[in-house]
This record gives sequence, C-alpha cells and structure tokens, in this order.
Amino acid sequence: MATTFDSLATFPRQTRATVASIDWERLAVPEARRLRELGFDEGVGIEVLHRSRFGSGPIACRIGRMTVALRRTVAAAISVSHG
Repeated sequence: MATTFDSLATFPRQTRATVASIDWERLAVPEARRLRELGFDEGVGIEVLHRSRFGSGPIACRIGRMTVALRRTVAAAISVSHG
C-alpha cells in the first residue's frame, strides 16, 4: 500500500500516523518553539484523539504518552503519513 500524506488538521480521528514534515515557516516563532519542546519532529508517531465541533476549534492529539491541544492553523502546518 502506498504512503499518503495529509494535513494533521484534516486527518481522521482515532488513526495513528507519523509526522512526515512540519512547515516551520508557516508557524510563529513561539508556536514552532512549543512544538519542538513537546517533541514534534519528523518520524514521530501521532494520533488525533478529538476535534472540536466548531470549525476553527482546537484538535487534541496524542504524541508519545502526552495529549496535546493544537490550534487548527498549527495542525495545518503538520503533514502526516499513513498507509
């Protein structure tokens, strides 16, 4: 099966994936620093746990043993691979 790439902002819930890339240029410096401090990097396993019902609300993700809430604009800068 071929690997496909999706934005974390649109990735389905309850599906495991791997961070393929992060568009650091799309993020403000504090946001990029926070992601790096939390361990976001290429090759890291991630899973979308919950998505706000409101279109612009946050997304809850599991990375390692942590649950992290991300703004959708931040999640949109993260590409994930699966399959």
